[in-house]
Amino acid sequence: MTNDHRALAKSVVETAFPSLVALSEKLHANPETAWNEHQAVAWVSGHLAEEGFEVTTPFLGLDTAFHARYGDGPVRVGLCAEYDALPGLGHACGHNLIAAMSVGAALALARVADEAGLTVEVFGTPAEEGGGGKIEMLERGAFHGLDLAMMAHPAPVDVAEAQPFAVSHSEITFTGKAAHAAAYPEHGRNAADAFTIAQVALGLLRQQLPETVRVHGVMTDGGEAPNAIPERTRGRWYVRAGSLAELADLEPRIWRCFEAGALASGCEVSVRPESKPYAEFRTDERALAAYRRNAEALGRSFDSGEQASRMNRASTDMGNVSQVVPAIHPYIGIGSLPALNHQREFADHCVGRQAERAIHDGAVALAWTALDLFDGRSGR
Repeated sequence: MTNDHRALAKSVVETAFPSLVALSEKLHANPETAWNEHQAVAWVSGHLAEEGFEVTTPFLGLDTAFHARYGDGPVRVGLCAEYDALPGLGHACGHNLIAAMSVGAALALARVADEAGLTVEVFGTPAEEGGGGKIEMLERGAFHGLDLAMMAHPAPVDVAEAQPFAVSHSEITFTGKAAHAAAYPEHGRNAADAFTIAQVALGLLRQQLPETVRVHGVMTDGGEAPNAIPERTRGRWYVRAGSLAELADLEPRIWRCFEAGALASGCEVSVRPESKPYAEFRTDERALAAYRRNAEALGRSFDSGEQASRMNRASTDMGNVSQVVPAIHPYIGIGSLPALNHQREFADHCVGRQAERAIHDGAVALAWTALDLFDGRSGR
């Protein structure tokens, strides 16, 4: 029975393939950033509704989240569809492909849901790029009780196991006092100087940080006029660590660098979290082994070189989901090298022949993985 279901699932993806590519390309051509994915949520959820899924949107009070359900079997399989883009870079992380793969896998599983004993659920998850959409959904009751949560993420090469950093996202604001930069400079308190001092302190601190730690950010507001001492500056900073525990232990050292900038310049500083911290990933090993077998059966090969140890460290709010339910988050290659995630050139690779192959293979491999684990069973 499993082999019959696997063949049927693959045929469903191949029949739906032109529409999945069209969905991906529409998302790619119309990028929307975190919490603003109004077209994307309508297109992705609408695609599922047209195929008979019961769709709820908005979902859990979030305007750009949705939940789609098909079947009523005892085993609940969840697929996460991301669709937000990066500010200024468009779909340079390939979330258009994630949405298409998850929709394709859901359509394949829906076709065999009754006989396989499945309930197929798709979670439209906004704001992965810094907004922590899955965390907000998780805390409002989403994902709980799933037997497996899955998604596949585009990367330059195929990497099976996600090993992402835990990460916090913060907005930093320095507030000083404006003054004429030539006539009355002594009356000012330079908020741009505060940021410079903080960044120098961070640069020196990096030598004493563990290799599992990353600290990086950008200044988003550096002042308004060259002849006025900047009264306010703002920036966005990420702190990454190997686990939430390590992150909590490390962050006070990072914030003291910003406090040093405020102290030395005579300014005030505020640190505002942009979202709740993203957790490290807890992989379901049985599901991961099944995904690897299925991807290889489709002709894919997994990289074990430098690229394999790089992209799989990127942080994701799917890590928080994996702390609550069994989950996998493999990376699927789109042949983009030397272009890498979060580069404009990578966005260019998220449409075209290799991207289309990733949609097909990702959807089939995810569907097959669920069938390998659960087909005809009453639970794990």
